[in-house]
Amino acid sequence: MTDLLLHIYPEQGLARDRWIVSRRPAREQLNPGLPYACFVEDEATAVGTIEPTATIFLTNRECPFRCVMCDLWRYTLTQSVPPGAIPAQIDHALATLAPATQVKLYNSGNFFDPGAIPPVDYPAIAERLTRFERVIVENHPLLTGESCLRFRDLLSGRLEIAMGLETAHPETLARLNKRMTPTQFATAAHFLRKHEIDLRVFILVQPPFMPPQESLHWAQASLDLAFDLGATAASLIPTRGGNGAMETLAADGSFVPPSLVTVEAAMEYGLRLGRGRVFVDTWDLHTTCAACNANRVARLRQMNLQQTILSRVGCAQCGAAS
Repeated sequence: MTDLLLHIYPEQGLARDRWIVSRRPAREQLNPGLPYACFVEDEATAVGTIEPTATIFLTNRECPFRCVMCDLWRYTLTQSVPPGAIPAQIDHALATLAPATQVKLYNSGNFFDPGAIPPVDYPAIAERLTRFERVIVENHPLLTGESCLRFRDLLSGRLEIAMGLETAHPETLARLNKRMTPTQFATAAHFLRKHEIDLRVFILVQPPFMPPQESLHWAQASLDLAFDLGATAASLIPTRGGNGAMETLAADGSFVPPSLVTVEAAMEYGLRLGRGRVFVDTWDLHTTCAACNANRVARLRQMNLQQTILSRVGCAQCGAAS
C-alpha cells in the first residue's frame, strides 16, 4: 500500500474512527481526582454586563465521538471516573478560584454522557454550584434529552448548554465524523428552547474539507443558523491542527488553517447581526505577520468583551487593515 493510499480519509464511520485514532500523538497523563485546569475570566453576558466567569476543565472519560478535528481527547481518561470524583474536582477548583457569578463546567466532551459524568453525581454537583447565577456545560446534540432536564431542576441558577454545530454546510459536517446532521442539531436546539435551557453554539471557522474561499460564507451561514435556532451566544473557533489527523489532512491539502482576516470578518459579521453574543476563541490565534499579530488578537479580545466592532488595526509591514 502506498503512502497516498494510507492517507485516504475513509467514507464509513468505523473506518474513520480507526483512521483518526491511529494518527493520534500521546495522551496527557491526568489525575482523575483533579480538574486539569481552571481559571476565572471576564465574559460579556446576554444583558450587556461583563461578569467574572469561572471555567473548570473536568477530568473524565473520553468522548465516544471521534470528530476528525478534535484534540480535546488529549485531556481525557480512557476509563470512567468513579462516583464522587467530579464533585471533588469541583471542590478543588472552587477552593482556588476567585469569586465569579457564572461557571463553565467543560469536560472535553459531553456533560450528559453517563460514562463521563456519573448521573448519580448530579445532586452533589448542583449543590456545589448554588453560588452561580448561570451554569454552562457542553454536550453533543444526540445526547441532549431528559438528563438535561434532571440536572436543570437541581440548579439554583440558569442552565446553558453549549453544542457544536461546527458548520451549516451539510456535506462538510458529514465528513467531520461528528455523527450528526444539521436537522439533528436543530432538533436538540428546539428541545432546549422548549424547556427554557439557553443555547450556546460552537462554530468552526474554515473546517477541514472546506475550500478557504468558501469559509467566510459558511461561517456567516452557520452564525445565521445558530441564531435562527435560538442561540443566545455563538463561539467562533478557528480550526487548528495538533491531533495527528489534521496534520495528515493538511499534507494533502484537505485542511488549511483560517487566516486571521477570515476570523476577523466572521466576528464582525456576527456582531453586525445583533442577534446574540458572538465570541472568538483567541487561544493560539496568530497571523504570519509578527508586527501586527498581538494588536489584532487584542482587538478581538476586546470585541469579545464589548460586543461591538472596534476600529481595525493597520499594519505597514503586511498591509493589513483589520
